[in-house]
Amino acid sequence: MSRLFDFLQLVRNENMKIYRRIGTWIMLGIILVLVIVASSLTRWLSEKDTMWTVMNGIDQLMYYLITIFTVVVSAESVAGEFSSGTIKLLLIRPWSRSKILLSKYVSLLLFALVQTVLMFVSSFVLNLILFGYNQSATANEALGVLNSAHPLFYMIQAYVLDYIGLIMIVTFSFMLSTIFRSGGLAIGLSMFIYFFGIIASGILMSLNYKWVDYLLFLHLNLKQYLQSTAIAHNMTLGFSLAVLAGYYIIFMGITWLIFNKRDVAT
Repeated sequence: MSRLFDFLQLVRNENMKIYRRIGTWIMLGIILVLVIVASSLTRWLSEKDTMWTVMNGIDQLMYYLITIFTVVVSAESVAGEFSSGTIKLLLIRPWSRSKILLSKYVSLLLFALVQTVLMFVSSFVLNLILFGYNQSATANEALGVLNSAHPLFYMIQAYVLDYIGLIMIVTFSFMLSTIFRSGGLAIGLSMFIYFFGIIASGILMSLNYKWVDYLLFLHLNLKQYLQSTAIAHNMTLGFSLAVLAGYYIIFMGITWLIFNKRDVAT
């Protein structure tokens, strides 16, 4: 029990590092402001949209912004400690490197979750007020889902699948943050690989090669399995989750190995 309490204290300390930065609150504020602006403008300019279509549009737009915010915080997590020298203050305390690493990782997952929940709750409440509750077949058709699916259930599933994608992005950026000592380099490289990977995967997806099915960035958009559209290469949700699980194990293994073997003095 005491070990669990000690670990929770570590997670609490890492959360304090994240939320005491003014930049973190600016990120959360930007998410809230953009939800308000997008919802209000849509209500003013369009009479055909429902709360569900607006929520879906906000999710598609804001997901990339939340991804950027997540990459910035994740890539800085470990690399920033090394570049500033504060990592030494952590390692001289009676905690194992694995616990320190895990506490940082958990705090980053929580940060990604906070952003996702903030976007969902603010979008749901605001658009409920502006557009009213609509669960008709028309709303489902506008979302591109089967008529039997409830719009609210669809949106919950969409946000959950988005969060799974964020977990992979957090894990990837966290690995790069562990590999490189420079926070700026880790952030820049994470952003470049992420967006280049999305573009490259979109191009390669049209090729009829089996190895294309195993590209990481091809499986980050899990929401495609909720829509009544054709899936590239006839892939399934289970297959995508299995591919992501394989990458997850590789990323976490590399992260743990490098962090535990790294010499802080150099």
